[in-house]
Amino acid sequence: MSDHYYSQKPGVKHDRQVHEAKLRGFSLKFMTDAGVFSKSGVDYGSRVLLDALVLAPSAEVLDVGCGYGPIGLTAAKLAPEGHVTMIDINERAVELSRENAKLNGITNVTVTQSDIYESVKANRYDVILTNPPIRAGKQVVHTIFEEGYNLLNPGGKMWVVIQKKQGAPSAEAKLESLFGDVEEVTKDKGYRIFLATKSSD
Repeated sequence: MSDHYYSQKPGVKHDRQVHEAKLRGFSLKFMTDAGVFSKSGVDYGSRVLLDALVLAPSAEVLDVGCGYGPIGLTAAKLAPEGHVTMIDINERAVELSRENAKLNGITNVTVTQSDIYESVKANRYDVILTNPPIRAGKQVVHTIFEEGYNLLNPGGKMWVVIQKKQGAPSAEAKLESLFGDVEEVTKDKGYRIFLATKSSD
């Protein structure tokens, strides 16, 4: 656990690179760096999640574990009248997400360093998106589900991408226990997309 993308302050030497990606029809540029998740380009799981994602144009969205920003920044393009809050424990990831928002001219976002939901507990959201930090352990992933449930508005939705071999069955069971209403929206190359909906009453 000493030093990887779930570290608060990655100690690895910088290795900044710009990668281009087409996500949901948008051509985006991402500055990446050593010490953040998927530094060599947008990972397959995030792409599967984004391809499945449905957002209202005015949605209030929270991207948990945003990394350098591909999910949150694409969500901001899909919800131009809404707002996306992006959080990550990793200060290098937070700096990159801010930089990438500017690089792509995306203004309806706020990027905040946060240990899980520590910095955003007072807020409420319509949608939570997460490609959870599997390497941080099952307890962290399940805390993201539990505490996220409480931050969703009635009728709010949580979108999760997780690999079958990295705990998808236990993640699905955990989401079922919290939300009751959980749908597997898609699966692709072992990645599964779960959509959990909070009851509206």
